[in-house]
Amino acid sequence: MQYPPHLSCLIENFKKLPGVGQRSAERFAFKVIEWPPTQIEAFSQSLFKIKTHIHYCKICGALAEKEHCFYCNNPNRSKSLLCVVANPKDIFALEETHSYKGVYHVLGGLLSPMHHRDENTLNIAPLKHKIEELPLEEIIIALDSTIEGDATTLFLKKELDFKKVKISRLAFGIPVGSSLEYIDGSTLSRALSGRRGF
Repeated sequence: MQYPPHLSCLIENFKKLPGVGQRSAERFAFKVIEWPPTQIEAFSQSLFKIKTHIHYCKICGALAEKEHCFYCNNPNRSKSLLCVVANPKDIFALEETHSYKGVYHVLGGLLSPMHHRDENTLNIAPLKHKIEELPLEEIIIALDSTIEGDATTLFLKKELDFKKVKISRLAFGIPVGSSLEYIDGSTLSRALSGRRGF
C-alpha cells in the first residue's frame, strides 16, 4: 500500500514501539491525523521532554526528574530494606501494591549470555557498595520468574553472601515466564508479602 511519505514515516516510527505491528501502527497514525495541531504539538513536546527531563537516579537507578528519585529522597522510606529489580519500570509495578516501604536498586537488566549481558554489564558494584553503606536488615531480590531472572537471582545470592543480611526473593505466586509489569497488583502484593529466604 502506497501511503504519503510523511504518513509512512509516522507508521514506521509507531512500529518501533514494543507490541505494535503494522495494523496497530496504521491505526495510531490515522488517529494522529485527526488531532488538532495543538494536541499534536503537546504530544511532540511530551516526547521531547522525556529525553531532556527524565534521567536515572544517581543513587538507585530509578527514573527521576531531579538528581535523586522520589524513593531515595523520601525520609519515610526504610533504609533497612533494599529491593533489587532489573529495570526502573519494575519499581512502578511494586509501588502499585502499596506493600513495600524500603529503597531500591536497579540492576539495569538480567544476566543473558545470548544477549551478551554478563555481570560486568549490570550495576553489581554499586549494589555491593550500597550494601556496605546502608543499615540493611533484608535484601529482597524481585526479578522476573524466567530463566534469566532465576540465573541472575542465584548469581546475586552468591555475590551478596559476604554481608550477613537476610536475602529473600518474591514468593512463587508469580507465574513462571511472566514479567513484573504484567502482573496484577493483588498477585504482586501477595508475592511480596509471602517472600521467603533461599
